[in-house]
Amino acid sequence: MRQTPAPPPGLATPLQFLRGVGPQRAALLEKKGLSTVEDALFFVPLRHEDRTRLTPLRALQPGQTATCAGTIVGLSPPPPGRARQPFTVMLRDESGHATASWFGWRYLARALKRGQRLVLHGKVARYRGAIVLQQPDWEVVEGGEDERLHTGRLVPVYSLTEGLGQRALRALMWRIVEQFAGQVAETLPDAARARRRLVGLARALADGHFPQTEAALAAAHRRLAFDDFLLLQLGLAILRARTTRARGLSLAPRGELVARLRAMLPYRLTAAQERVWDEIRRDMAAPHPMHRLLQGDVGSGKTVVAALAVLTAVEAGYQAAVMAPTEILAEQHFVTFRDLLEPLGVGVTLLTSALKPRARAAARAALAAGEAGCAVGTHALVEQGVAFRRLGLAVVDEQHRFGVEQRARLRGKGEHPDLLVMTATPIPRTLALTLYGDLDVSVIDELPPGRRPVVTVTRAEAKRREIHAFIGAEVAAGRQAYVVCPLVEESEALDLAAATDMARRLGEEVFPRLTVGLLHGRLGVEEKDAIMRRFKAGEIQVLVSTTVIEVGIDVPNASVMLVEHAERFGLSQLHQLRGR
Repeated sequence: MRQTPAPPPGLATPLQFLRGVGPQRAALLEKKGLSTVEDALFFVPLRHEDRTRLTPLRALQPGQTATCAGTIVGLSPPPPGRARQPFTVMLRDESGHATASWFGWRYLARALKRGQRLVLHGKVARYRGAIVLQQPDWEVVEGGEDERLHTGRLVPVYSLTEGLGQRALRALMWRIVEQFAGQVAETLPDAARARRRLVGLARALADGHFPQTEAALAAAHRRLAFDDFLLLQLGLAILRARTTRARGLSLAPRGELVARLRAMLPYRLTAAQERVWDEIRRDMAAPHPMHRLLQGDVGSGKTVVAALAVLTAVEAGYQAAVMAPTEILAEQHFVTFRDLLEPLGVGVTLLTSALKPRARAAARAALAAGEAGCAVGTHALVEQGVAFRRLGLAVVDEQHRFGVEQRARLRGKGEHPDLLVMTATPIPRTLALTLYGDLDVSVIDELPPGRRPVVTVTRAEAKRREIHAFIGAEVAAGRQAYVVCPLVEESEALDLAAATDMARRLGEEVFPRLTVGLLHGRLGVEEKDAIMRRFKAGEIQVLVSTTVIEVGIDVPNASVMLVEHAERFGLSQLHQLRGR
C-alpha cells in the first residue's frame, strides 16, 4: 500500500515538528502561547538591541555594554578539577587586546578555535588589571556580514519562559522567518496599503523580527500596529452594530424622582451637566440599549448625573448597578448614593468581597427580591451567584480599569440593560473613538463655580524640611493635608508598612502637636468610614494614606497633598490624586 507523502510544512505546522524543536521545547513554547508556525511569526520581540556599532578593543571601558570584534589568539579552559572557574578567550584586533570569559563553558571548548574571528556583545569589567567581557553573546564570523544573528545587527530580544534561552529562541525564530514569512497572505488591498504607505504583511513580519535598519523596523511596527487597530475597530464596529439593532428597554418615566432629587440639591447643575444629562435621558428613553461613556474631570459632577440615571431606571420599575474598581471607591459611592437616594425611598445596598458572609447573603437576597433599587459594588456584582430581579441600568466607574468582558458580564445580569461608563481620565476625542468606538461619548467640560485650579509642583528630597514647613503653615491656617505613600511592588503588606512608618514619623517627629491619621486598604468598612468622618470633621489634620484615597474622598478643607515617590504612580493615578 502506497503512503501519501506528508504535506510540506506551512503556517499551520505545529512547532514540535520543526527541526531542532521536539516535544520538550514545544511544551516550553506553548507556555508563551506559541503552538504553530503562524503563532511564532506574530510573536514579535519585546525590543531590539543595536549591536551594529563595533567598539575597538582598546577603547573598551569598565561598566559599559559594548559590541566588539576580534580574532581568537588564545583559549584558557579551567584547570582539571576546577570546573566552576570561567572559560577564558584572548582576543586581538587592530587596536589592542581584551579577554572574554564565560561560566558554564563546556560547549565553548568544542565551538571556539584559535584563529576564528568573533563578534561579541556584553558587559565590560576590569579584573586583575585586564579588560574583560563577562558572559557576552558571541558569534563566529564566517559566512559574511548578512548572516550574523546574535551580534553585529539590530538583535531581537524576546519574552522568555524558564528553560527557554534567548539564543535558542532567536535561532529558531530566524529559521521560521527565513522559511515561512513569505507564505503569509496579504490582508490589505494594494490601494489601501499604497494610500497609507504601509509595507506588505510578509515584509513587516520579517523586519519585525530581523530588520536590517532602524527604518525597516519602524515601517514593520507601523504596519503591525495598523493591523492591530484595524482588528480593534472592526470588533468595535460589530459591537456597535449589534447594539443599535438590539431591542432594549425604553426607560421614560414621568421623572418625579429626578425632579425631587434636583430640588434637594443645594446647588444647580452646570450647563455641561445639563447637556450630558439630556443626552443620557434621551438614550434611556430610546428602544435600543444605551452605550455611553461619560467623561469628566474629578469634581465635575459625574456622580450626580449618574444618580439621575439611576432614579430614572428605578422609577421605570427597574434596578440599577454601580460597579467600581476598588473596595474603597465602592464604599464611597455607596455612601454617596445612599445619601442621595434613600431620602427618596430608594433602597441602596453594598456588595463587595470584603463583606462578611451573612451581610453578603443579605445583599444578594435584597437584589434578587427587588428590595434594593440600587446596588453598589466591585467585581463581586458580576459573580455567578448574584442575580437581579430586573436590572435596567449598569453604571461602570473608572472605565479604563475594566475590560469589555467585565462590562458584558454586568450587562448580562439583565435583559439588554442600558450601560453608562464613567472616567475621570482625560481622553482625547480621537483616542476615545479608537478605544471605545462601541460607545457614544459625553463630556462634562465645565467645573462647578468656585473651584480653583490645582497648582502642581515637584520637589527634591533635599527640600523635605521646606515641604513640612509649608504643610505646617497650611494646617496653622486652619486647613488640612494629605500625605500619599506609593504602592510598593504591588504588595499590600509593604504598602501598609511604608504608610504606617510614615504616619509614625510625622506624628512623633515632624508634627508632634497635630493629629496624624492613617488610612489603608486593610481597614474594614466601618474603620475607614470613621477615619474619613474624623478627617472631614477636622479632628485629623494630616491624613497619611496609601493610594486608597486616589478615588472617593472629598474634603474641601484639605488644601495640600504630598505625594511620596510620585514616579511610582501612573499619570491617571496622579490626575485622580490632584482632584482630591
